[in-house]
Amino acid sequence: MTIIPATKAHFDEIVTHIAEFWGSDRTLHLHQALVIYEFGDTAYVIEDQGKVAAYLFAFISQTEPTGYINLIAVRDTQRNHGYGRLLYEHFMAVAEARGCTKLKAITSPTNSASIAFHRRLGMTLLGEANADGIPVVRDYHSPGHAMVVFSMKIADYQRPG
Repeated sequence: MTIIPATKAHFDEIVTHIAEFWGSDRTLHLHQALVIYEFGDTAYVIEDQGKVAAYLFAFISQTEPTGYINLIAVRDTQRNHGYGRLLYEHFMAVAEARGCTKLKAITSPTNSASIAFHRRLGMTLLGEANADGIPVVRDYHSPGHAMVVFSMKIADYQRPG
């Protein structure tokens, strides 16, 4: 298993088969080729038998020393191999080498799988509890649209034993 830079061909495969990564096309609008064209050095894939098994699209914040994970997904047939964690660790090392001291990511308050994944990584959920008890940052996305915001100091990351 090797992590490699994502190409436009990888991106096209991902968006063509988006439901195999996300269970539906609900995130298709969040996938934009600019992550390859403008942030390609922080966009990664793991391939298996010539197909994208997992990917992570990220960038380095322009306002603080933070690596921001924009999208991460594992193809439904490739789950439970640790690919998501490996991609996070790879990007974390890149971000730290570029002077970042923390990571951030967001998800919807209804995305329980993402919340569980980020908690397993040791990320903190910022904000105040919503009606379901999930910490959210109100109006993060837009007025009336709360998001779960994850944060973690890179120095605090503990690799699983």
